[in-house]
Amino acid sequence: MPVAASVFRTKTVEQSVRETKEPGHRLRRDLSALDLVVFGVGVIIGTGIFVLTGRVAREYAGPAVAISFAIAGLVCALAALCYAEFASTVPVAGSAYTFSYATLGELPAWIIGWDLILEMALAAAVVAVGWSGYFASLLSTIGLDLPPDLAGETAGFNIPAMLIVLVVTAVLVAGIKISSRINAIMVTIKVAVVLLVIIAGAFSIKLANYKPFIPPAVTTETVEGVRAPLIQVLFGVTPVAFGWFGVFGAVAIVFFAFIGFDIVATTAEEARRPQRDLPIGILGSLALCTLLYVLVSLVIVGMQHYSDLSEAAPLADAFRAVGQPFFAGLISVGAIFGLTTVVLILLLGQSRVFFAMSRDGLLPEWLSHVHPRFGTPARSTIFMGVVVAVLAGLIPLSALAELVNIGTLFAFVVVSASVMVLRRTRPDLPRSFRTPLVPLVPILSILACFFVMLNLPAETWIRFVVWMLVGAVIYFAYGRRHSRLARSTASNGASVI
Repeated sequence: MPVAASVFRTKTVEQSVRETKEPGHRLRRDLSALDLVVFGVGVIIGTGIFVLTGRVAREYAGPAVAISFAIAGLVCALAALCYAEFASTVPVAGSAYTFSYATLGELPAWIIGWDLILEMALAAAVVAVGWSGYFASLLSTIGLDLPPDLAGETAGFNIPAMLIVLVVTAVLVAGIKISSRINAIMVTIKVAVVLLVIIAGAFSIKLANYKPFIPPAVTTETVEGVRAPLIQVLFGVTPVAFGWFGVFGAVAIVFFAFIGFDIVATTAEEARRPQRDLPIGILGSLALCTLLYVLVSLVIVGMQHYSDLSEAAPLADAFRAVGQPFFAGLISVGAIFGLTTVVLILLLGQSRVFFAMSRDGLLPEWLSHVHPRFGTPARSTIFMGVVVAVLAGLIPLSALAELVNIGTLFAFVVVSASVMVLRRTRPDLPRSFRTPLVPLVPILSILACFFVMLNLPAETWIRFVVWMLVGAVIYFAYGRRHSRLARSTASNGASVI
């Protein structure tokens, strides 16, 4: 088979679904629609609401950070409508990777799978480092100070970050239902803390802090050189923060806060009624979290002037600034629970993508075996858990968080395009949820995601291209020859060379 034909061979939807029932590769269906919504809320509400709000308000958008959150939520909503159709039509683990394999071909599927590894593994490590900082801060309040070399973002060997990743990995191996129950408890605490911020903080709002709501554009060190948004570099615009350019630049940063609703799609093989439950989980969690984000950001910039907001713990420090240390302590505890659920669900999604790719032979197949007792992809979970623990323990990752954003946006673009392709190539497939106004909604999703990508720094694009090139080398050196489709083609008498 010619190379061009072999790398764009597709796996039918029926074949993908059939492989989920093979002995040794079958996941246990234990998740309800409520479980899926809780998973989505658990991973979305985390670093974005507890950490990013302060940084983005100070450096990019001012009080208009609420607009940035709303725009980011709208972009995600367009992509979520496409995810909902795909997840209910092709209820197979792997999310965008699986969808791409069924529509665009093996090489595009590999690229998106490699991209998802970047997104979820790196995001889990970033959040684990943030968890370590909050944990060290909480210990400090009771008189136990951890050495800065062992905890927090600047640690040379971040022990708390590594430990939380390993503990969460053990929970995931023990079973999806156990994971969902633990997650539900922590999400309840986290949402209660967020509501506390909104209600209690509303009484401390000063209207003067909202003026000007969109501060005038200025040139700052934040957007100089390769840190400038790519769109400003391409069109020769003097790089600025604040103003409407700052608001759109902030969208590209706070997008990290919405990463997670797509991870609901990776649990497709573990949902009891995927055709009904997956759209509820994806759209429900996104809608709830967008509302909470906008409300929290409005309250925080109203409590404290945006230029005075803390970057490390903006919610807690805003309450300290208005003389309410008790609420600040509660928020710190909530942040620890909140970030724990984010690490848990990011690792859950990552292990399912890894599981799907190894089951297809694009990665070593021994990683795709399911634990006979727990019904979970234990090998891929442990493998990725160790990798993320090492990353979180040894590498300061906050500067690379934007790589997670570009990886996620790229996945959204591919899924949106795949919906249009599958509508044309397989109009006969039963679709319990249909994306409205096709092709308008998918096209708007692609354009919106690409616009947000252009507002990411130029250096992020450089790193992303390098990561994709490394992935292409691995595919042509290993994946193309070892995939199950390649072997089935060879067994029928055709060459994969």
